[in-house]
Amino acid sequence: MSTSSKKRKPVDPLLQPKKKAKIAEKKVKGKGKARQDDAQAEFQVVQASLVVSVPPIFANNPHDGVQEMLDSMIMRYIPALRGVVLAHSNLTFLKPTASIVADCPFLVCHIQFDATVWSPHVRMRLVGKINLCSPDHISLLLHRTFNVSIPRHHIPTDEWEFEHGPSEDPAEVTSEDEDEGQTSESGGRWVHKITGEKLGNKDGYLEFVVIGLTVANEMVSLVGSIQPDPFLPQYVRKPNTTTTAPVTQEAVEPEGDSEDDDDVDATDRVDKERNT
Repeated sequence: MSTSSKKRKPVDPLLQPKKKAKIAEKKVKGKGKARQDDAQAEFQVVQASLVVSVPPIFANNPHDGVQEMLDSMIMRYIPALRGVVLAHSNLTFLKPTASIVADCPFLVCHIQFDATVWSPHVRMRLVGKINLCSPDHISLLLHRTFNVSIPRHHIPTDEWEFEHGPSEDPAEVTSEDEDEGQTSESGGRWVHKITGEKLGNKDGYLEFVVIGLTVANEMVSLVGSIQPDPFLPQYVRKPNTTTTAPVTQEAVEPEGDSEDDDDVDATDRVDKERNT
């Protein structure tokens, strides 16, 4: 009795690497989608490309010159990257050669690098630590580095009220108290009207919503709110407008004219006395 055995086709060894290549390609695409989904994250890794002019002192080693230029961007707000640069890595030159334009000795290089950026945006919810309370605003420190200010009209005063501390006069707060971090307690604090609970609990951390960014001298600070819906029209403060009454010519008289009139009257009196 003959048994029929199924013959297996020989496996081509070249097929296996192709399958692996397809799997790897899918993984790369998946990472790309994840980066797009994390576009609204607080911290981002951005791939940036720049055209830089390297000084002639780095002509023998342009890589060190570009590294030094990128180091000068750290902890600065870069508008093109929409955030504060915290670190950079993976520096590559897009062209193997650099160009020199006209008589300028600087090397024009096209570079690409990965920048770790702190990029907050409006409507983002963050958590900062309270370091100062006053009747007008609350000051927070975010990541022990960035300043946040919450103005009074963005504090729900129907639930919270300001409680003055033992030293209500700001002049009585000494520099020693500021060094010890006692300004928030000595100046006062925000407490709940019913429970008396301190705003920020015991640890002092407070969640807020970003409603604005202020950029000055390449440094960024945030404006926050703890209102339930901070973007309602009643929470938008309008600029103060002052009106001045028009000044007429009759109301304004030069100072010199009155003195001259007094002198003329005095001379007329002297002349009359002499004639008499």
